[in-house]
Amino acid sequence: MLRMKTALCVAMALSLFSRAEATAAFDLLQQAAVSYTGSLPCGGWDCECAFGRQKSCCCIAQPLFELEEATFIRMVGLWEGLSHLNSQIEELTAGCKIAFTAAMLPMSGCLGPFTSNVSISYQSVSLNQGNGYNPALGTFTAPHAGLYSFSFTAYSRVGIAGQRLYQKVQLMKNGQLMASSWEDNREDSEDSSTQTVLLQLRRGCQVYVELMSGRQLCGDTQGQNMFSGYLVYPFSEQ
Repeated sequence: MLRMKTALCVAMALSLFSRAEATAAFDLLQQAAVSYTGSLPCGGWDCECAFGRQKSCCCIAQPLFELEEATFIRMVGLWEGLSHLNSQIEELTAGCKIAFTAAMLPMSGCLGPFTSNVSISYQSVSLNQGNGYNPALGTFTAPHAGLYSFSFTAYSRVGIAGQRLYQKVQLMKNGQLMASSWEDNREDSEDSSTQTVLLQLRRGCQVYVELMSGRQLCGDTQGQNMFSGYLVYPFSEQ
């Protein structure tokens, strides 16, 4: 029992001695730093504050304040940039669901011939997202600027061998020819063709299909003459 008490007293004494040594070492370092007259590599810190006045971070208060201010200003700039980007995205994606598909009403006779080019009215509408297509006029008006894909099918059947297939239809953009399809022979009694084109449109541009003067489309009893289009991707008017 006596040995245990003795060992405990020795351990406590060593502990107190170690603490005293550590305190003395820190005091020596503090005194040496305060009394040093040369320049210290403090990186802008207030070394006199750190070693002479108090044990705190007062030496970096100003740099921290400047860093906080710069960070705040940068965050404000980032927020403004994100808000502007969000506005652009909303502008570009507004009304992006644009697509239509329409066909001519079934007929046993012929459309044409006419003495001038005539816009074809595809009145059987199965899809008109964005309401860009007008079935009464057969005209698509772009609700939004972007790249569009258009397809049209020209079908004709005369039904009698030796009778002339004489057709020509063309895709128009604001009155300008973009694509066409035609047939002129007496060997076939039935014929069809399909064209697909990509067009860059501004808002308000008009696209339609017209039948050339002197030509005709006949015998479309199942509505195989079709006109369709959709927005591939939008772009800014600028």
